[in-house]
Amino acid sequence: MVRQLLTFTLVLLVSQAQALEVKLTSDREFVEVIHQGKLVKIQRIQDQDHILEGGFAKTSRKCPPFCIQSMSAGEGVATIGQIEMFDFMENELLDETGVIVDARTPAWWQRGTIPGSTNIPFTIFTKDSEDLELIEAMEQLGAKRRDEVGGFTRTIEQMGLMGGSLKNDEWDFTNAKKLVLWCNGMWCGQSPRAIKGLLEIGYPADRIMYYRGGMQAWQSLGLTVVVPE
Repeated sequence: MVRQLLTFTLVLLVSQAQALEVKLTSDREFVEVIHQGKLVKIQRIQDQDHILEGGFAKTSRKCPPFCIQSMSAGEGVATIGQIEMFDFMENELLDETGVIVDARTPAWWQRGTIPGSTNIPFTIFTKDSEDLELIEAMEQLGAKRRDEVGGFTRTIEQMGLMGGSLKNDEWDFTNAKKLVLWCNGMWCGQSPRAIKGLLEIGYPADRIMYYRGGMQAWQSLGLTVVVPE
């Protein structure tokens, strides 16, 4: 139903709008997502003289803590760019099989975020497995905290049966969603730390992606930013 509504809206908007000069790609003018219950169009700033200003125009920050991050955030975790982010928005995010995670602290989130993102601060993924904040966050991502599991059941699962490859002693990742995690940019360690925490919990690496460019790359391309209500 959501996909049909967005498709209809897209067709209507395309028919009404003039072609954009500054597109996302040669064949894609914009992407639409639902953000906090509202339809948001993601496109680039059309003013071709626009210059990036503010904190994300800075090239240099003290390291540590603002050190350049590795291209890889973890074994088996894919690193993606903007095009892959657009594809994720139009597919997994729209189908509700995926979540875009703004892993920054709430103060950063309040300044502006990538449309379609959910704010789950990286610190939550370092909490104890019985912490209610962690359990709630994991449920948002489709994972479930397990009750006590018998030894026989775990033995069978560890043999690869009963969906055991997606379960451990504490968590069931059978219905875990695909994720894209991001933070402030290539110098920001918040989303890599969140990814590390997820991997340590046992979240499947092949269901995690790292948008390394983060907010700095997003804004440098003049892409839409929303300020949470």
